[in-house]
Amino acid sequence: MEIILYLSAAVAAIAFLILVIFLAKTLTSLQETLKSVSTTLTGLEGQLQGITKESTELLHKTNGLAEDIQKKSDDLNSVVFAVKDVGRSIQEFNNSIRKVSSTVSTGIDENKEKISQVVQWGNVLMELKDKWQLRKVKQESAAEEVYEERNEKVRKGRIHRSL
Repeated sequence: MEIILYLSAAVAAIAFLILVIFLAKTLTSLQETLKSVSTTLTGLEGQLQGITKESTELLHKTNGLAEDIQKKSDDLNSVVFAVKDVGRSIQEFNNSIRKVSSTVSTGIDENKEKISQVVQWGNVLMELKDKWQLRKVKQESAAEEVYEERNEKVRKGRIHRSL
């Protein structure tokens, strides 16, 4: 029984030794794997810092662009409002012209007869003016003829006296 006890203690010791050997190999393999994972994580950390830096720069540029677009949009809105005001002013001007045109047209329709009379009186006055100017020209021309005849008589008279 003692042999069995020694034998069983020896088998247990061998089993324990085999267990320790396999456990040591497993732990060594696990240590190498953890070193590899640590190296990979260090590289990823550096890449992540670079990505974070680039993302931050991109975010700042995007914010700058958004501000620029907002400013330009505000400027464009003021131009649109100005164009709207010009369009409104032109529309009001057209309405005013229509009203004036309508008023003039109505006034002309109401006063056609008076306008016709004014035109006729204007024609009569023009004819009288033309006749008066013609008569005045005739009188001046007749006066010039009389003056010329008198001057000629005076010249002839002088010529006869000097002879």
